[in-house]
Amino acid sequence: MKRILLLIVCVTCTAVYGQKFAGLAPTPPMGWNSWNKFACDVSEDLIRQTADAMVSTGMKDAGYQYVNIDDCWQGQRNSQGFIQPDSKRFPSGMKALADYVHSKGLKIGIYSDAGSKTCGGRPGSRGHEYQDALTYAQWGIDYLKYDWCNVEGLKAEGAYLTMRDALYSANRPIVFSICEWGNSQPWTWAGKVGNLWRTTGDIYNCFDCKMDHGTWVSWGAMQIVDLQKGLREYAGPGHWNDPDMLEVGNGMTANEDRAHFSMWCMLAAPLIAGNDLRNVSEETLRILTNMEAIAVDQDALGIEGFQYSSQDFIEVWFKPLSGGAWAMCLLNRSGRPQKIEFDWKKEKVMDGFSKREAGFDTTVYGLRDLWAKKDIGTTAQMLDVEVPAHDVLMLRLSKQ
Repeated sequence: MKRILLLIVCVTCTAVYGQKFAGLAPTPPMGWNSWNKFACDVSEDLIRQTADAMVSTGMKDAGYQYVNIDDCWQGQRNSQGFIQPDSKRFPSGMKALADYVHSKGLKIGIYSDAGSKTCGGRPGSRGHEYQDALTYAQWGIDYLKYDWCNVEGLKAEGAYLTMRDALYSANRPIVFSICEWGNSQPWTWAGKVGNLWRTTGDIYNCFDCKMDHGTWVSWGAMQIVDLQKGLREYAGPGHWNDPDMLEVGNGMTANEDRAHFSMWCMLAAPLIAGNDLRNVSEETLRILTNMEAIAVDQDALGIEGFQYSSQDFIEVWFKPLSGGAWAMCLLNRSGRPQKIEFDWKKEKVMDGFSKREAGFDTTVYGLRDLWAKKDIGTTAQMLDVEVPAHDVLMLRLSKQ
């Protein structure tokens, strides 16, 4: 009876005070999610082992902090309507699992859906938003991914506002990840609702292709990059465009993984790994834990990069960074190595959104290769490089 009374009180308060928590996700969230590799095959053992691996592999030290359980963790609701974890998959319960993850100095995330059922057919949150938010808070959850399956008759903004208010009423700051797939242009309304919002349908481990499922499409990494055009002005500290989770380590080549990761960093995207951290190669770890690339993603300005030019499968991207610096990425989308020349003094790099101009004709910048981790000269000389197939040259430009 006390629990039901508390829920009624929370509902009443939220009608007046419901809002988004301030101060969450000042930089794009970094962590891991179970879906890309494991889909519905989740368990408390997997999550505990992944938390252990996040520490032992150096992922935590590199800035990754969220261990997120995606779909299929749910059991049934009890007689009062409160959600319970699947007792076979999570026999110790979610509170014990959250305590374990927290003991590692990490945070834990969970998944639900705005509809009556999740995409995996488990109980959704429709009609139970305040109960679920209260339950998550009692368990110690830090991050909620909220999906968009089985939502007959719902309007996205209203449905996500309801869960936003429910989370606020539960009085535990929880990062709110809106997974509506970009259908209703969430970038135009989600900044006041959540901390990140999906801009496209699901990613899959392909560099430059798509998979048609009939009623929906999965996108390769480069297709998702293309779909980000025109969205950068909507993102910033506390509210991020989300081009979906990373597929690094899930079957693409090292070159492709490096290009994929680099572009997510240029886009100031959430860096949510989706591979098996318990069995990760050194090559994959070198990509996921490259602190110099991650610093581009996590830059305090929170400004997305932009495509400066595109010709013959070669794209040039720039991203304004704090302290007057810039990131630059030369992306080779072709299947062959490509020679690239860039005459700094002849290129006028300006960003109308951030009101920044590089001024290469009057200012000399030092060039730092972020993957080779070495300085390679300055903008006083023309850049003349060869970029391998499906790869990048990623630079940090710092004023001399």
